[in-house]
Amino acid sequence: MQEYYYNVNIILAAGESRDTRNLDFSYLFRIIPLGAVDMTQDIPQFLTYLIQIKNASNSTVMSYQRDLKKLFAFLDEKGVNEPEQVTSTNLNSYVLHLEKQGLSTATVSRNIASMKAFFHYMFGLHKVEKDPTEVIKAPHIDKKAPEVLTMEEVVLLLEQPGRATPKEIRDKAMLELLYATGMRVSELISLRVQDMNLNMDYVLCKEGDKERFIPFGKAAETALKKYLSESRAVLLKDSESECLFVNCSGKPMSRQGFWKLIKQYTTKANITKDITPHTLRHSFALHLVQNGADLRAVQEMLGHSDISTTQMYVNMNANRVKEVYAKAHPRG
Repeated sequence: MQEYYYNVNIILAAGESRDTRNLDFSYLFRIIPLGAVDMTQDIPQFLTYLIQIKNASNSTVMSYQRDLKKLFAFLDEKGVNEPEQVTSTNLNSYVLHLEKQGLSTATVSRNIASMKAFFHYMFGLHKVEKDPTEVIKAPHIDKKAPEVLTMEEVVLLLEQPGRATPKEIRDKAMLELLYATGMRVSELISLRVQDMNLNMDYVLCKEGDKERFIPFGKAAETALKKYLSESRAVLLKDSESECLFVNCSGKPMSRQGFWKLIKQYTTKANITKDITPHTLRHSFALHLVQNGADLRAVQEMLGHSDISTTQMYVNMNANRVKEVYAKAHPRG
């Protein structure tokens, strides 16, 4: 049986100017039978388009990549393995499949955005005669303020990791740094050792082709120094890695791995709020605003391109003040 390899030059060329260590390109190197059709072979060029033309962030590219791989696996089970065969009925069936899994409205909407972006791209290249996503509508999302922790709850959460094992020391450093900087989880797990400046207490944070410096305080500095001096080498064993945070096998920490430890320590702290990996970022921003931080400075630390996104935390603070007034004032 004749076989061929995917041509990956274009996507690897894109990766040379971007930090793509957390993107999964393993499927690019699979061997498939000559003449066989596999829709995943269109993903590399699509990802390149997102990176080079749309200037999408790494977290967006990773999300679209995961979404499309799951979509194509679903379609393959239905006997649909060519882009031209995909219909709006197929895609509506997939959306129903996602909803039956109990996924949140936001997650379903992101999956729809992923498929729309992909097929719009394919239609633009004339690889499909019709865009099957044209009639697919994303579910309505009621915009609500994100869940945040009080300062007391943050302290309680950050106190949960012990100091006895290398894993606990690492977990403490990750949680302290995340709350101290408000960075995204994707940025946290992408950090390299050389991105840290423990003398000046700042971290170089990268998202796509954008860079920003974020300061952090003594609590994060102490936790990081302990991790680097006592824990990281133990976790690495005899291997080497430029990644700052590694798992118990010495491999780079994954988003899923960090999500598990957040859930573990939230349960341990008896915090009943619906915590997500983004909760500490939201809490960081709101607490800064509550304590009078300049909104432009908060915008810069969060890496928001538009200050209207950061304005959300001002609105959240105003609403909380109103709630306190209504509950506490005798004529509220």
